[in-house]
Amino acid sequence: MVSFAVYTLGWSWPFALGLVLLILVHEFGHVIAAKRVGLQVGAPIFVPFLGAFVALKESPKNAWIESQVGIGGPLLGTVGAFVCHLVYVNTGHRLYEQLAFWGFTLNLFNLAPIGKLDGGRIVTAVSPWLWLIGTAIVTGMLFTHFNPILLVILGASMPRLFSLFRPRTEKEQQYYDIPASQRIFMGILYFVLIAYLAVAMNLTEGRGRH
Repeated sequence: MVSFAVYTLGWSWPFALGLVLLILVHEFGHVIAAKRVGLQVGAPIFVPFLGAFVALKESPKNAWIESQVGIGGPLLGTVGAFVCHLVYVNTGHRLYEQLAFWGFTLNLFNLAPIGKLDGGRIVTAVSPWLWLIGTAIVTGMLFTHFNPILLVILGASMPRLFSLFRPRTEKEQQYYDIPASQRIFMGILYFVLIAYLAVAMNLTEGRGRH
């Protein structure tokens, strides 16, 4: 309710409500994925302008489990945005195309492979070195479209980035040591989802700007 009230300061209340619901759908994707792999998880917590998050009550046992929880949100969030697009196609109501555009955009941004975003968690099962690419992307965005939220994301992701350049402990090595089949599966799913969201975002961009 607080997030909804804050968003109405900048947007119409129907759009603000739709945006909050899309974020909620995204977070429930994480909840469902966490429960599917046997992890205890709290309810989604909303933070205005930062979206929302769910707190795991226990740590994932390995990178494969972490990546499954990470991709659950963008997967269900993409479904939510797609449903909005279908409603627009069938009704012509522009609000739903606006919501679809922002749903696709937010889920795509969340897939940036940097520590504290979903993408950063997903690529733990693909290659943690992709965090370097995510850091470069967010740093570039800071210079082209400065936003304090990007600065927070970058700062919070630094510990994981720095961990790439020190020897791993035996426990850390076991965490990242997963079968090649799991790496390949998650890599394909990750990059296909990025490609779909990029295309969907561009197709709805002209009609989706609010």
